[in-house]
Amino acid sequence: MINSTTHSPGKVLSQAGIARAIFALAVGGFGIGTTEFAMMGLLPNVAEGVGVSIPDAGHVISAYALGVVIGAPLLVAVSAKWPRKTLALFLMGLFTLGNLSSFFAQDFTSLMVTRFIAGLPHGAYFGVAAVLAASLVAPTKRGRAIAMVMMGLAVANVLGVPVATLIGQQFGWRTMFILVAFIGLVTLVAIMKFIPARKAHPDASLRRELSALRRGQVWLTLLIGVVGFGGFFAVYTYVANTMTDVAGFSPGFLPVIVGLYGLGMVAGSFVGGKLADWSVLGSIYVVMAFIAAMLVIYAYTVHIQWLALLMIFIIGASGSMLVPSLQTRLLDVSPGAPTLASSLNHSALNMANALGAFAGGLVISWGWGFTAPALVGAALAVLGLGIALGSGALDKRARQVQDVVKVPENA
Repeated sequence: MINSTTHSPGKVLSQAGIARAIFALAVGGFGIGTTEFAMMGLLPNVAEGVGVSIPDAGHVISAYALGVVIGAPLLVAVSAKWPRKTLALFLMGLFTLGNLSSFFAQDFTSLMVTRFIAGLPHGAYFGVAAVLAASLVAPTKRGRAIAMVMMGLAVANVLGVPVATLIGQQFGWRTMFILVAFIGLVTLVAIMKFIPARKAHPDASLRRELSALRRGQVWLTLLIGVVGFGGFFAVYTYVANTMTDVAGFSPGFLPVIVGLYGLGMVAGSFVGGKLADWSVLGSIYVVMAFIAAMLVIYAYTVHIQWLALLMIFIIGASGSMLVPSLQTRLLDVSPGAPTLASSLNHSALNMANALGAFAGGLVISWGWGFTAPALVGAALAVLGLGIALGSGALDKRARQVQDVVKVPENA
């Protein structure tokens, strides 16, 4: 069966071949997740290494996020005529070089530039990886295939980030970039070996990719991610302070808490893929409502330690459950230009990161305490649910209009 996301079947893969291809793409996600989140744990080391304050060093993380937001639409648009395997190789090559250049950065300014470069391929890679994964399986299994690619990002929080942080602390923060570059090289070899080569769509062009931006449903889906996922980040940004100041855990226990959060993300990716295959819009409705409810419960139970640990796992899972459905929805609403739309999802999620951190910090600065970001997050999730319901209503209305104007075959 040929998936709608590709125009040519190319090489037919066995089930084992499909698994290897998806695993190759997931390894790239593992490397991306490792470099993105390990920087947070190594921030004091980075600040000391380049001679700046910790708040200033935080701009290095912002530079990476800015690269994600800009790089996703830019790189996909300019490479519209490329075969998707070629694009995936280029993006992972750029990612690898960006991290190597960060290793050699000698001062704060050069480090900012190299982290921006390393962030450029992030969103575009996940976008093209999602399209490639979806093209390898039957349409009824797209959600699970996409979830398996995103699993690399979730597993990075459980395995890659702690290992990279430990290596960076023991052997110097720059060595983290060598580790990530090595993962990038492994990904390049795996993609070359396991991803089948397929020609680009004969009608591929910059105009065709940009046509996705004319579709209202693409923007609504991205808005669901920005607003709804903002609630997830409102909690994640301040989890350390909440766990120590409210739940009463010692700072030394935080790695366990972060690891539990990561395990929740892994579990959520599995569940989210199956939900997306069940119903794309339906799963978005269910997960957004679930996130809102869990954040409210978290706000009022986090002072009880065993409940705090349970809820941190559940919140990690609920956030990851949403990603496969959003990614699949973007493929559905952007026929003919799925790569750009799919890539923009990660720009939207990075904007959600900024929105959640800002909104959570705002209520904390007002003196509402460290549980307030969870309530703000719940409100954002409800708003995201409202946007999703509106998107679904427009879909239903469009189908009704098509049914009315459809000419009978025997007319």
